[in-house]
Amino acid sequence: MACYNIMILSVLTITSTLVIAFESSPLQDFCVADPTSSALVNGLACLDSKLVEANHFFFSGLHLPGNTSNPVGSKVTPVTVGQLPGLNTLGISMACIDFAPWGVVPPHTHPRATEILTVLQGKLFVGFVT
Repeated sequence: MACYNIMILSVLTITSTLVIAFESSPLQDFCVADPTSSALVNGLACLDSKLVEANHFFFSGLHLPGNTSNPVGSKVTPVTVGQLPGLNTLGISMACIDFAPWGVVPPHTHPRATEILTVLQGKLFVGFVT
């Protein structure tokens, strides 16, 4: 009889733990930016998932050469949540930088961010100021 009571108590304990741990509103897989909303929650408010389309995760334009005929000899083409709403709340962005010979990127900072560079053609000399 004692063994039966321990088994029933164990089942009730496990079941109640699962009920307590259940999240009625699980996390989303994605949060496409809703530019029309005025709410700001770790980025922009989320678009209703029923309104999300494939083009919210697509950006075309990085393959186009940038105009580098300017005083610094470079052109930055940014891809942020403004251009690619599917990046919302992920904390990432991308950019394509075109350089003319001897072109530069003026000194800048990336607070709480990381920069990764991939050179497709030529050489790039990079330095860090600390």
